[in-house]
Amino acid sequence: MGNYKELMVWQRSVDLVTDIYSYTKQFPKEEIYSLTSKIRRSSISIPSNIAEGHSRRSRIDYIQFLKIARGSCAELETQLMISKNLDYLRLTEFNYLIQKSEEISKMLNALITKLQVNPNT
Repeated sequence: MGNYKELMVWQRSVDLVTDIYSYTKQFPKEEIYSLTSKIRRSSISIPSNIAEGHSRRSRIDYIQFLKIARGSCAELETQLMISKNLDYLRLTEFNYLIQKSEEISKMLNALITKLQVNPNT
C-alpha cells in the first residue's frame, strides 16, 4: 500500500488545510471559536483521516476512514458556503476553496471505489 504521504489526495488535502488557515485569518475575531474553528477542524480532518486509515493496515478500516474524510469535505463545503453568505469570503476565494475541496472529494471517491472493487490494491 505504500506510504500515505505518497498519495496525491493526502498531499492536496494538506495543501487545502494550508489555504484554509490563510483565508480564515481574515475572518472576524468573534468567529475564532465558532466558524473559523469549525472550518479549520473539518479541513484538518481530511488528511488526518487519510493518514490514520492508511496506518490501520486493514482495508475495511482504511475505507471507513476515507469515508470519514469524504464527510469532512462535505462539512467543509457547507461551512465555506456559510462563510461566503456572511461575506467572510469573497466569491473568488470561495470558488477556489470549493474547487479544491470538490477535487479532493472526487479523489477520495475514486480511491474508495478502487479499494472496494480490487481487494489486491
